[in-house]
Amino acid sequence: MVGGFAFVSYVERMNISVAVAQMMPAMSLSKIQMGQIFSSFLWGYAIFQIPAGRLGDAIGPRVTLTVAAVVWGLTSALTGLLPGFAFSGAFAVIATLWVLRFLLGAGEAATFPVGARAIRNWTPLWERGVGNSIMIAGATMAAAATSPLVSWIMLRVGWRASFYITSLAAFVLALVWYLTVTDNPADHRHISRSELEMITGGRNFERSPAPTKSIPLRTMLTDRNIVLLSLSYTCEGYVLFIFVFWLYIYLVEVRGFTVLNSGFVASLPWITAFLCTPLGGWLCDRITEKKGRVAGARAVIMLGYGLSGVLLFVAARWGNRVGSVAALCLSVGFLYFAEPAFWAMALHISGESAGASSGVMNTAGILGGIISTPLVPVIVKHFGWMTALGSGALVALACTGAWLVIGRAGFYDPAMAPAPTVTDS
Repeated sequence: MVGGFAFVSYVERMNISVAVAQMMPAMSLSKIQMGQIFSSFLWGYAIFQIPAGRLGDAIGPRVTLTVAAVVWGLTSALTGLLPGFAFSGAFAVIATLWVLRFLLGAGEAATFPVGARAIRNWTPLWERGVGNSIMIAGATMAAAATSPLVSWIMLRVGWRASFYITSLAAFVLALVWYLTVTDNPADHRHISRSELEMITGGRNFERSPAPTKSIPLRTMLTDRNIVLLSLSYTCEGYVLFIFVFWLYIYLVEVRGFTVLNSGFVASLPWITAFLCTPLGGWLCDRITEKKGRVAGARAVIMLGYGLSGVLLFVAARWGNRVGSVAALCLSVGFLYFAEPAFWAMALHISGESAGASSGVMNTAGILGGIISTPLVPVIVKHFGWMTALGSGALVALACTGAWLVIGRAGFYDPAMAPAPTVTDS
């Protein structure tokens, strides 16, 4: 179900990156204006990461994610309805889209931090890499499916209807989640005592537990582990959102694919990511079992980001479009190969504040995206696509270098240190 939330949230955030091919001429919008609209999603997404994570810690994933999905559905439907109809004129259209995408980002801020909290509640320590890989794989499948799906809908019934149709998935998911999920595994009627002991590592996990204790936010923001993890995750956001928002346009403008064909070609990197993500989670767990949590995360992140950066540079330089697409596929795949290691590490170092610490880390990643999303069209305008993609390659390699240093000397393994002091929420 958490993988389902990741899937639907990505459909709702990425549908505009395909619909933009018809929206821009219909609404007389430029690439730079669309970059500002894209970045409004990231601002809402960034600002509400920590509040959403703390809310998930306090009241549980069930209610938090239900409300979030309803917000996704409403804002996505209104994106198709309001611009040009209820609000006309260049300024009104841009302002309307900016506000709607900001609100969508605010609603989607709960997806991964609160999803990570659910994984923390429902999986033992040695399965958190794979658990997070399932959540992240949901996002990669959505990224693969959204481009061809929205392209097909858009060519038949128009870009507005593409928002109406994709919004339905959010409402259905909210209903199913609310009716079938519990926050506490002990409260689920299909969980046996033996399964519960495996999930909790033998700890006493009574039904209807006392309110969760959490690490104060100020303590979390000054914790060395969380700070180092978050700073390195900023690189992830810079690179990832180049693919999320600009890959489709790049394939149309530079590689010469048609609107419909670009939808299918743009899905190939995300299919590759879907295959690589569980592999990264599995490898992270295996290394963690043998060498510790820091070693597991460090090995997977350095391997994934090192290869992703090199392959992104190759994709930008390769003159053959088939070879370029193949390199892009592998670049995205190795980027996502490293993702479960980041999220598993966030759970390892946070205890009962898993949602909040995941929110802190993801906020840093989004800040990287806030930088790259509006910056890419400016770089393209003045220096070309080669430089724009090259900047992503350099950032990925910088992340690899950072983990070469901080993974060796910066992190401490929480399993070898005293537990942090906790206070009542």
